[in-house]
Amino acid sequence: MPAYHHGNLRATLLDAAERRLRQHGTEQLSLRELAREAGVSHAAPRRHFEDRQALFDALAEIGFARLHTELRVALDVAGDDFGARLHAVAAAYLRFATEDAALLELMYAGKHRDGAGPVADAAALPFGLMNDLIIEGQKQGVLEPGDPHREGVVLLATLQGIAALTNGNLVVPELLDGIMETAVGQFMRGSRRR
Repeated sequence: MPAYHHGNLRATLLDAAERRLRQHGTEQLSLRELAREAGVSHAAPRRHFEDRQALFDALAEIGFARLHTELRVALDVAGDDFGARLHAVAAAYLRFATEDAALLELMYAGKHRDGAGPVADAAALPFGLMNDLIIEGQKQGVLEPGDPHREGVVLLATLQGIAALTNGNLVVPELLDGIMETAVGQFMRGSRRR
């Protein structure tokens, strides 16, 4: 029995695409296969996605929106202490990056592609949130003043590196929390006002 119900083909296709992305990566993600899975004609998905890239862009936009929401929720429950807030955001980012590694890869690939305006706009939300957090730490005197973008790139590169090591099975997932704690602590000490 097909998953598609009248009126929600786009959502059905996107849900199926996310499942296939998690299982097989982008190589085996095709509009034709998604149509088959939804039980519709192979041409039906083209009403919602002009081509495979349009599907990838839609997935990237959804991914950035989800990442933004997860980072925002982490901040909201962390309280006012900057260290707790930074740890919460780092943990939320790493959880996303390890649970949805293929989606994150697709998100980053789509963000810098020519004509990827909506994807870049979607990316601005979670990265803006992280940038605002760095500025918050600088205003509180917890982090050294300077270019918050540069500091944010260092933090993001650190977190993405930890995620890549975990996703590549070079770090066992059980060690992830401890490594994240160490990395965030070192980031704060290295960025602390002297």
